[in-house]
Amino acid sequence: MKRRKICVITGTRAEYGLLTWLMKEINGDRELDLQVIATGMHLSPEFGLTYKQIEQDGFQIDARVEMLLSSDSPVGISKSIGLGTIGFADAYERLQPDLVVILGDRFEILAAAQAAMIARIPIAHLHGGETTEGVIDEAIRHAITKMSHLHFVAAEPYRQRVIQLGEDPQRVFNFGAPGIDNIVKLELLDREEFENSISFSLGQRNFLVTYHPVTLYKQGPERAFEELLRSFDEYPEAHVIFTKSNADTDGRIINQMIDEYVRANSGRAVAFTSLGQLRYLSAIQHVDVVIGNSSSGLIEVPLFKKATINLGDRQSGRLKADSVIDCNEKKEDIVNAISIALSQDFQTSLAHIESLYGAGNVAIQIKNVLKMVNLDGITVKKFYDMLNMS
Repeated sequence: MKRRKICVITGTRAEYGLLTWLMKEINGDRELDLQVIATGMHLSPEFGLTYKQIEQDGFQIDARVEMLLSSDSPVGISKSIGLGTIGFADAYERLQPDLVVILGDRFEILAAAQAAMIARIPIAHLHGGETTEGVIDEAIRHAITKMSHLHFVAAEPYRQRVIQLGEDPQRVFNFGAPGIDNIVKLELLDREEFENSISFSLGQRNFLVTYHPVTLYKQGPERAFEELLRSFDEYPEAHVIFTKSNADTDGRIINQMIDEYVRANSGRAVAFTSLGQLRYLSAIQHVDVVIGNSSSGLIEVPLFKKATINLGDRQSGRLKADSVIDCNEKKEDIVNAISIALSQDFQTSLAHIESLYGAGNVAIQIKNVLKMVNLDGITVKKFYDMLNMS
């Protein structure tokens, strides 16, 4: 019997971390043939050449799609999308996959989806149906949903939203967030192992910070990020671990500011282009508060019974546990939010936090659908009209 060729596409360190267990499930199934396309930041020296981690994990990279320009301006990002579409078209023509798997809402994934749609290759999309009202990812995510044929969402409200977009309910699956598998399956580093792995000693208090640009706003991120950095002056005993921004518009500005802050505060601050899933999740385990505007603060962090301070509008619209403190991007508000997060009452309340994104065992369920679903005629879609279903 012909082995079904499933092509998984990854462009960032974070996205690869969410896809790892699914890739392992596909790779370990004798009836499936895993293909991997690496693109985006994975291939960039500036962002750590993280494709090497994919290979170290035992996966073969079947194609590399170079698409990132040195510019992170809106013009540069648009040109990168164009380059990516060309590169993916060539890769699909050579690899001839039966099914393409993509995750999320980044511009690299938009390019991958466009090329697959034109090539009439069925698309399976993970993490659709979510809303992030402060970033261009919102529009990209919903556009990818309409190009896709199978949908694996992270929570029931997101399933309903994908159906609301006109997708057939029988092709929309809610198994939870795939990132939860990492927490359940990985053996995390203890404090000493973690400190050794990053060559940095934790302090009396510890903050883990990830901040990305809010791409729908015309003003740059400098002012908001400066407010965050100034708030740390009120907690001189705290050590700060930064993970750097993605290759979004103005991401380089944030990374330059992080580097300058670390140079000025070398005894209490450290920055990483990529921690990788093991070190990143271990960091969550050992810090007191996670601060920034990354989706991980909403999805993974609550499972650790840790506080998240969610800055600004980047994650507006996403489901949030009670462990998440929404905060304006002003120094006084951030200082107050940190104070609340560290308070005894709030720390006590964290013991009762439950995940809104499932309990794990996601990858095998997705793999089983990818393996068994009938692909005949799947690329011909009808609009599921909820208005006519009552």
